[in-house]
Amino acid sequence: MASYSTHDIRNIALVGHAGAGKTSLIESLLQKSGMILSAGSIERGDTVCDYDDMEKELQHSLDIAITHLSHEGKQVNIIDTPGYADFLGRGISILPAVETAAVVVNAATGIEPVTIRMMEAAKRRNLCRFIIVNKIDTEGIDYAALMNSLQESFGKECLPINLPADNGQRVIDCFFQPGGDETIFSSVSRAHDNMIDQVVEVDEELMEVYLEQGEALQPDQLHDPFEKALREGHLIPVCFTSVENSAGLDELLTLFARLMPDPTEGNPPPFMKGEGTDTLPVEVSPDPDKHVIGHVFKVLNDPYRGKLGIFRIHQGTLETNAQLFIGDARKPFKVNHLLRLHGKEQDEMSQAVPGDICAVARIEDIHFDAVLHDSHDEDHHHLRSIECPVPLFGLAINTAKRGDEQKLSDALHKLEDEDPCFHVEHNVSMNETVMRGLGELHLEVLLQQIKKKYGVEVETHPPSIAYQETITRKAEADYRHKKQTGGAGQFGEVHLRIEPLGRGEGFEFVNQIVGGAIPGQFIPAVEKGVKQAMEEGALGGFAMQDIRVIIFDGKYHSVDSKEIAFVTAGKKAFLEAVEKAGPVILEPIVNISITTPDTFMGDLTGDLAGRRGQISGTESGHNNMLVIKGQAPLSELEGYATQLKAITGGEGNYTIEFSHYEAVPPNVQQQLKSAKQG
Repeated sequence: MASYSTHDIRNIALVGHAGAGKTSLIESLLQKSGMILSAGSIERGDTVCDYDDMEKELQHSLDIAITHLSHEGKQVNIIDTPGYADFLGRGISILPAVETAAVVVNAATGIEPVTIRMMEAAKRRNLCRFIIVNKIDTEGIDYAALMNSLQESFGKECLPINLPADNGQRVIDCFFQPGGDETIFSSVSRAHDNMIDQVVEVDEELMEVYLEQGEALQPDQLHDPFEKALREGHLIPVCFTSVENSAGLDELLTLFARLMPDPTEGNPPPFMKGEGTDTLPVEVSPDPDKHVIGHVFKVLNDPYRGKLGIFRIHQGTLETNAQLFIGDARKPFKVNHLLRLHGKEQDEMSQAVPGDICAVARIEDIHFDAVLHDSHDEDHHHLRSIECPVPLFGLAINTAKRGDEQKLSDALHKLEDEDPCFHVEHNVSMNETVMRGLGELHLEVLLQQIKKKYGVEVETHPPSIAYQETITRKAEADYRHKKQTGGAGQFGEVHLRIEPLGRGEGFEFVNQIVGGAIPGQFIPAVEKGVKQAMEEGALGGFAMQDIRVIIFDGKYHSVDSKEIAFVTAGKKAFLEAVEKAGPVILEPIVNISITTPDTFMGDLTGDLAGRRGQISGTESGHNNMLVIKGQAPLSELEGYATQLKAITGGEGNYTIEFSHYEAVPPNVQQQLKSAKQG
């Protein structure tokens, strides 16, 4: 039986930019709590969370890792996340498993791109947030300026809950037992008053006591409004730490145990029931006596230990030997082993309560984002979709050795299982298998896994850009397919109209046949023919999108009409209509954010303009760094990482995310058409 209850659990994800010190911070907290005897180091490659060989080699986290500790009787589950932009999706995908996102900021480098994006993702997910400013013993830090930048970026609700002192050698509490010691910036009394003022604003009764009676408020009086302020985003506490000299680590553990929300205090998870327009919110509560409901937020495939499904219990109590359903499946699986994770180590659990993070192994049907439950009453339950970045970087991939095709296919599908921002697609017209991720490093790591983990040698080359085609105006056309052979002939005549839809609306087929001009059994054949034409494209061989097709008339023959005739007639009529409808080729446009020393701004903006890019603005960063924001066609960014490195001497980095599709310029459209004809 669990030795703790749901009220004793704290689920916290450490997120933030690479180099902020998340993994080392966790290592020190594990040692402080007595979970491990001594802290490992990134350099030695012996940390709990970075246990993969590639992580040890690169000395950076490449995937999430889960561990736990106990402090003041509280069970604290901690999820370490990678800080490279290429692995942003892996960090975002675990947010449904926690109540709190702890955003770790490097005091020396300040706010960086992944810091901003993870703060935004946590806010969208309605999580409680707090900020850990790490490496406070670094020389030359302007703490007041850093605090101002945090408030400018994330709001005035960012308030220090402790303050650094003695050149970052220790921190002074501003909440539980505020003292009068000298601090590096601000003052304990001012920070304490600001924190209390912010907290009591969410509790009118407590505010009245505080303002009218002038009574000093004790921490236990502030607990409930503190939690409410966190839930409402009215407060984002800021605390200070240093792994090197252990400054602030004891205080951070105390914050975890006493002030971070338990699963009953955080905002409830956004569970839904039903599909499409019938989807409705449904309440899932951390009640140990209700049906079990869990959510799979991570899948790992191990060649030796099989598939590991990692999930968070949101409702009910799960015990070993219980049976669980996966989604809407009718056949349950038996929980033979319930596991708690500590890095790569797996410990047996006999029971899991609401709020617990646990795992099951060797369940082949388990998958990312699955809902696990023990009653068909919870069929059709799912969590609101996770807003992960769109994978745009691509590599066409094939085996180096004939006969390895199935091994490669299996490896790609397993990697797709594990990573919500890794997609595999097969381009029929180009006969290409394309792997897509969030960046060059993302794909390089996956290629190394294919080789080392699954034993497949591969070859890669740049893929074709995922262009699309569409139309710009309405048009009509008709086509009669008539074929006479020795036996029965073929006959089908189709009249249709096509109209452009809005970007991203896809395809719509409308049947307006009246009077039986075409019998109902042949209408699906017409739609099939239209879809075939759309898949093959009309200009450059790219799939067509955002088109409404309306069939309004036609003819049939009682003997010669058959499905194949109407497939052909539908396809030909559609293509003739497209010729009249102003067809265009669309290209993916991405938002690009470039972080660079400000001395290279002119060179980079000029280079981006030469790639048909547009600058939308710039932002001043920390230590003379500049963030350039804009948009550019994805096709023009091939090899951009190399160019950026050359321009900035390796000091620049960039991130991209999908924005929209846009018509290519006429000269580019002509080149793409010629390439197809050639």
